[in-house]
Amino acid sequence: MRKSIYNKNAQNKIPDKKKAGRWVKEIYDWLFTNSNNSSYDFFLLKEKELQLQLIEILNNVLPNETSVIVAGNFFDSIEEIYDKLEKDLEDILNFDPAANSKTEVIAAYPGFFAVVIYRLSHRLWQYDVPVIPRLISEYSHSKTGIDIHPGAEIGERFIIDHGTGVVIGETTVIGNNVKIYQGVTLGALSVNKDKAEKKRHPTIGDNVVIYANATILGGNTCIGNDAVIGGNVWITGSVPPQSLVYHKSEIIIKNKAPFPEPINFVI
Repeated sequence: MRKSIYNKNAQNKIPDKKKAGRWVKEIYDWLFTNSNNSSYDFFLLKEKELQLQLIEILNNVLPNETSVIVAGNFFDSIEEIYDKLEKDLEDILNFDPAANSKTEVIAAYPGFFAVVIYRLSHRLWQYDVPVIPRLISEYSHSKTGIDIHPGAEIGERFIIDHGTGVVIGETTVIGNNVKIYQGVTLGALSVNKDKAEKKRHPTIGDNVVIYANATILGGNTCIGNDAVIGGNVWITGSVPPQSLVYHKSEIIIKNKAPFPEPINFVI
């Protein structure tokens, strides 16, 4: 029995989650934080080190020759990824009145961290790397409470404010200049497994704002450009451009004083 279990495990080599997590942290620091040695030579040496680490991680799921090619292509595209992240960072600084500096956003904003890791994992997803993109995105999920599938397509200047509880599904498409708040779900309606390859998650247009705890579901659901989606709404159909969607609820406010005794009377 033990031999049988061993043989099955040997055929399904599991990537090292801790090693992948360390790589994510190191590449984030390499991209955005100042080192004690900030010389260009140090920068290049660190890039080479990170590339070798990525090859080692990829070797768990790809042949070594393929891992070398993928890692090389990834770091060849790192400047393009960084340029997108700089736009994300600038938009947070311009939009959020609580953000006082880029340093503060880099060091303390979980939404920005989640977007950084998404953009890195998405590039590996585009190279058809199995498992590893999900492993990297799950590291971010565990640190921030923000769950972005690496297969999602997200445009430029994307902001997640606060962010805890955000879920963005695999086939979600998000345009440019989109802002979402904590608890937002961009999910799928219930589908059979045989429809897994179809678009199951919504499309969000440009310049859309989605407020806290909104739930938007379905592959045919499109939120038009410049729409504002209010908090706590539940949407399973498309919304025209420039719409305002909100949930109307009744709020009753009373003080804690006891009600007076009812008056007994006879007619």
